[in-house]
Amino acid sequence: MHMADALLAPAVAATMYVASGTAAGVSLYRLRKENEPDKLPVMAVTSALVFAGQMINYTIPGTGSSGHMCGGMLLSALLGPHAGFLSMIVILAIQCLFFADGGLMALGANVWNMAFYGCFVGYFLIWRPIIRGKWFGSGKGAMRLRIIAASVIGCVVTLQLGAFSVVLETSLSGITDLPFAAFAGLMQPIHLAIGFVEGAITAAVLSFVYASRPELLKDVTETERGLEAKRSLKSTVAILAATAVVVGGGLSLLASGNPDGLEWALFGNQESGYSANMGLDEENFGIESDAARTAESIQETSSFLPDYAFKGSDSPVGTSVSGIVGSVMVAGVAALICIAGGYFRKKRNIAS
Repeated sequence: MHMADALLAPAVAATMYVASGTAAGVSLYRLRKENEPDKLPVMAVTSALVFAGQMINYTIPGTGSSGHMCGGMLLSALLGPHAGFLSMIVILAIQCLFFADGGLMALGANVWNMAFYGCFVGYFLIWRPIIRGKWFGSGKGAMRLRIIAASVIGCVVTLQLGAFSVVLETSLSGITDLPFAAFAGLMQPIHLAIGFVEGAITAAVLSFVYASRPELLKDVTETERGLEAKRSLKSTVAILAATAVVVGGGLSLLASGNPDGLEWALFGNQESGYSANMGLDEENFGIESDAARTAESIQETSSFLPDYAFKGSDSPVGTSVSGIVGSVMVAGVAALICIAGGYFRKKRNIAS
């Protein structure tokens, strides 16, 4: 669902930067007030895992399309909405600047569409009420079912909101080639299917964490955890880190070649015998602007592995390197944010 700059008018893009920047400022403020020393390794490794997971497009049968996880629900369930949102910003910014995935001018919109809903709407309106509620009764089996239900419902709902926001943003940008009703009629159903798959992936990861270190899950209280930790924190983090490396460096080579939900809606997949959908020309669509051209030139300079590959090469090694390098970069920056939050908290305590 990474939007290109051509899908946004500069005024709409600027508005989304302000909205996402405001949410980021609030999140930074809240992170500085938290005191969770275990969050640093978990924040680093789960951010890397989501980056790697986003590299794997999975085929949506019978459509000619594919999808990939967003990760907001997964991160907010483990880190809380504010740290999860900041982690998603790190992921999307690194994808944009160093891998040319998503437009730089559109980054504010992509953060809102892919991170805000999953981290805030998904956490406060879906994850927390379900996990704290009495769905399925009590005991460890009931908690596992609540985790699965919250993961699937959360991913489905938040991807629907994100997809609808893409339609709304292009409509406000005045792209007449994308009439609101027709574009929404393509975006919403395909992202419904993508949401169910992401929900299953999210539920699997969170169920593993619940079995391994249940206290890492937000809103799972002492009395509701239902089982003792099977693994140490160090071994749990190590398993998640190893998974990120395997997914980013190896399984990414098996990603579907079909266009993702947004690309499929815009351009179709006639080459594989499917519909043209909106039928836009991939080389010439949307809005041209000086802001978009400037953003594109910056990306051309900063992206050393564009489209997750070596420049001018189709070698699969480039994909593997991109997965590993990107995961390490994301983990490092996420850890720095977590360290900075703790540093400023200590400075404030000393001053007081």
